[in-house]
Amino acid sequence: MSATDRRDAEHRDWDELAVGWALHALEPEDEAEFLPHLADCARCRTTVADTTEVMGAMATDLPPAEPSEELRERLRAAVAATEQVHRPTPASTGAPTVITLPAPVDLGTRRSGWRRAPQLLVAAGVAAVLGLGAWNVALSQDRDAAQATAASQASMMSSLLAPGQMSVARMESDGHTVATVVAHDGQAQVVTDGMSTNDVASSTYVLWGLTDRGPVPLGTFDVVSDATDLRTVGSDATGLDDYSAYAISLEPGRTAPVAPSDVVARGQVTS
Repeated sequence: MSATDRRDAEHRDWDELAVGWALHALEPEDEAEFLPHLADCARCRTTVADTTEVMGAMATDLPPAEPSEELRERLRAAVAATEQVHRPTPASTGAPTVITLPAPVDLGTRRSGWRRAPQLLVAAGVAAVLGLGAWNVALSQDRDAAQATAASQASMMSSLLAPGQMSVARMESDGHTVATVVAHDGQAQVVTDGMSTNDVASSTYVLWGLTDRGPVPLGTFDVVSDATDLRTVGSDATGLDDYSAYAISLEPGRTAPVAPSDVVARGQVTS
């Protein structure tokens, strides 16, 4: 095996994660593990950008087409035969939750493969093998919605993959990753995934940089969907990537207070 082949073999798991992240098909644990690696890996950035470009072209260039009933049945059978991944529902104790800072991810103990989202990837994979060709493999059959989704994903990828040194922190709540903070070049971005939406008329989320002297408010943002979304916070501030940890709080009103009142997530910088 040549040196190039050996490097390719060692990087194969990261390549799979890169494609899965671009397709929004990673489990939260895999996404939290992959984002710090993405910040420092040019190869994975290229893979994500290429995958996003291809998916965008599929959504915008291919004419809509309906699969045959026979093909539908084969797809249903393939999905039904695939083991599903179920997330455990945390038990409610009724008591306030104490949020502790998460430990950095140890890449030396990473799993050999990523837990795929079975329904999406099996359906897409079987469709490709069976030669659908012009059928849009998308969650929505509405072509306009698919185009809008592809454009949004492309914009998100372009923003996150901008050149420069990055600080990445996964934000956890009740042991689950609900967001990722990416800070670079005087700009902080929050990739939300599963955070509760806030009432934009009477409340706001606030991103805090944590220091020995106390938390520093970096900016406000809203969560308008529980799906993956990108929010830019404090684009005109300085030193946003100098913090070793961040916190997110939900505050009444539309401005950041002097100190956080209801901290909903925290995270340490891992890269």
